[in-house]
Amino acid sequence: MKVNRIDHVSINVLSLVEVTHFFVSLGFVVKGEWESSGPQLDRITGLRNVKTSCAALGVPDGETWLELVQYQNPVDTGQSSNEVHAAGLRHLCLNVESLDAMMTIVNEQGYTSISPAEQFGETYRICYVRGPEGIILEIAENYLKLKKGKDVS
Repeated sequence: MKVNRIDHVSINVLSLVEVTHFFVSLGFVVKGEWESSGPQLDRITGLRNVKTSCAALGVPDGETWLELVQYQNPVDTGQSSNEVHAAGLRHLCLNVESLDAMMTIVNEQGYTSISPAEQFGETYRICYVRGPEGIILEIAENYLKLKKGKDVS
């Protein structure tokens, strides 16, 4: 069992437009933008009635990307600094060979998932974990790689 790579770093922001502009001015490029909501996102985050706007930023020839997330609901009140939707650096995503094997290791160390593993679209099977000192990890297994038997990373 091994970690393949750091997939992305997620930062929750209060103003997606302002923060995106800042990173673009530093040389990042917008690689994608989307909005998310619905029961599946609620289950993944462990929250209710979640609605987000997101931007994926990267450097032109880099693999790892920066995910900026603005939660429209629930809104960060500044009193929930260790919650999934709070502003600031929220989680580190690890792309792994086996989500189940990684979760076994996490559980053996006494940590548990925020929510059960969930198939997210056609790309990933993911699970959020709160680790030591409240650090949030997203463990992501590339679903297409498993489905097609080849590397699509």
